[in-house]
Amino acid sequence: MPARRKQNVPTGIQVEKREQPELAQHDPSVLDLAFAMDCTGSMASYIDSARNNIRSIVEEIVRSEKSDIRLALVEYRDHPPQDTTFVTRVNNLTNDVSEMRDWLDQCRAEGGGDEPEAVADALRDVLDLSWREGATKICVLISDAPPHGLNGRGDTLPQGCPDGHDPMRLVRDMAELSITLYVVGVEPPIVPYRDFFMTIAYITGGQYVPMVNAQLLAQVIIGGVQEEITLERLMQNAQGDIAREIQQAEEEGVDDGETARRVNRYFAARKTRTRQMRNKGGATSKAAEDCYSKCADMSEVREKYKMVESKEEEDNDEDDEEKEDNNEKANYEVDEDDMSLEQAKRIVQKVKNRK
Repeated sequence: MPARRKQNVPTGIQVEKREQPELAQHDPSVLDLAFAMDCTGSMASYIDSARNNIRSIVEEIVRSEKSDIRLALVEYRDHPPQDTTFVTRVNNLTNDVSEMRDWLDQCRAEGGGDEPEAVADALRDVLDLSWREGATKICVLISDAPPHGLNGRGDTLPQGCPDGHDPMRLVRDMAELSITLYVVGVEPPIVPYRDFFMTIAYITGGQYVPMVNAQLLAQVIIGGVQEEITLERLMQNAQGDIAREIQQAEEEGVDDGETARRVNRYFAARKTRTRQMRNKGGATSKAAEDCYSKCADMSEVREKYKMVESKEEEDNDEDDEEKEDNNEKANYEVDEDDMSLEQAKRIVQKVKNRK
């Protein structure tokens, strides 16, 4: 049965002091992996990359993690009149890789319209997939455009999704159900909205991953899954100690940053090693952590949001050789190292937001 979605979402930003509940038990070897993919005209290279690599992605995850894996694909475009083909198209979780490949074969990069797309609708459909209760749950959102309602250029729906879906509320629902969101942000188009996408990933304990080369998509998916499975195992093994650290921090009134530093010191004292995907440029911004993640909904985000200055014009001035060199430097390989502060921050978000 699909996991039930909580209807009551926090409307304020106060953190209620409470006993930390025991984390729901997850089996890191059971993986539900969903893709939410922008299928408008600019995304052809990313659709092709997913299609060409999906089998090798699954084979590598199964080989390295011994995972029982299921896959889902949520395609999204936009609302009429900007796009009249579909808003979203849902392909629910399956353990058949060939079926996933067939879905990607049918996926076409077409349409669009104004700059924003139906991101909120895609997140709603992701939430309602038939997630297994005990699985490690990951959603990879691949996007080059903002949702409606974020002051995007030429936004024909400036108040947000016409069906009332709110990305900020939806990602909190995802976090409660232990769904970790990875955002693959196609740069430079997404740069002005980078802080927003960092925010929604951060709330779930996930990561924003800047992407300039579609051929590296498979490396990001494999690396992200391996890192998440490592963190899930650590959280299972030390959940009581982590909960106590977080509860004590809340009682002392310290912020999430200091809480994460305490969790990080806990693991450092035990010489804990973790797998970490190289993610240069993906560290969550201060604005995302301290401001936008505290907003209750999109209307509050919209009031506060400041666009990141786009470097698109600057990038266009680079010669082809320099662009090629920058693409070659992008690297999402996985290393083993001491737990990073960024990982500790993500653990804190996971524990605090899960129910």
